[in-house]
Amino acid sequence: MRVAVLAGGRSSEHDVSLRSGAAVVRGLRAAGHEAIEVTISREGRWSVVGGPVALTPGGGLLDADAVFPALHGPFGEDGSVQGLLEWLDVPYVGSDVLASAICMDKLTLKRLFANHGVPQVDFTAVEGLDWWGECERLGLPLWVKPSRLGSSVGITRVADLTELDEAVELALRHDPRVIVEAAADGREVECSVLGNEDPEASLPGEIVAHSDWYDFEAKYTEGGMELRVPAPLDETQTERVRALAVEVFKLAGCSGLARCDFFVGPGDEILVNEINTMPGFTDTSVYAKLFEATGVVYPELCDRLVKLAAERHQRERAYEF
Repeated sequence: MRVAVLAGGRSSEHDVSLRSGAAVVRGLRAAGHEAIEVTISREGRWSVVGGPVALTPGGGLLDADAVFPALHGPFGEDGSVQGLLEWLDVPYVGSDVLASAICMDKLTLKRLFANHGVPQVDFTAVEGLDWWGECERLGLPLWVKPSRLGSSVGITRVADLTELDEAVELALRHDPRVIVEAAADGREVECSVLGNEDPEASLPGEIVAHSDWYDFEAKYTEGGMELRVPAPLDETQTERVRALAVEVFKLAGCSGLARCDFFVGPGDEILVNEINTMPGFTDTSVYAKLFEATGVVYPELCDRLVKLAAERHQRERAYEF
């Protein structure tokens, strides 16, 4: 297949996306596909090896058979680029507009979980008149986050309520929607999911941050974190994490891929934290390493994803809109 790989973008995860895109290009070529590198600048300009990009309805993006949007965060993982690709009528890797938007907005995703009884960390929104009282109810410490950003940008750990206003102000610089979460004890465990209607989950892995918490530096600085695969869980916990990953993947309407994050606490308590519909995608990123440990090597992973994209596109075009 001829696959256009989008990388870069306008979000704070621009550089991470460039690394993901470069790895995807290598993986696709190793799997026998033709990969076209499309770079999106921080200002939103699209180019192919320095030249312009052709965007035409019906003809798609550069007449590609599929698009792999290796974009993270706003303007890439939030449904906006997915909407453009829908308009161009080209198959693309990953979740559709709605699922991408739901998973990008932590408040919307957690409200969906709450409506369906999914076990998760308690939370509240910074909105209305009594949000401060709701924060007091959650207890300390608290985590204050922009609702629609990734890579731990704009997040503050609040150990004392006197720090709450400042933490909220920081989050508001990044997003008018702010979420406050209770702290969760236990291991930070992540599980990768692959598929469309019948998705499969990888072996879970444990994230061990070599800092106070799993912040941007821990995620993207060499030596900042350690991934233990498989996670040191018993068989019951492992299977519960995998089953929950598939359950929430389907509940949010995801397709193609996602990484689901959990807290596994004492007494076999397992709480869902969030879903990332386009996680870091280098061959050493958590998503790929978890599937590698499950028996799916990186080129095969890239190959399966573009085929899943084509299958979903063909299935959805069978309906008359």
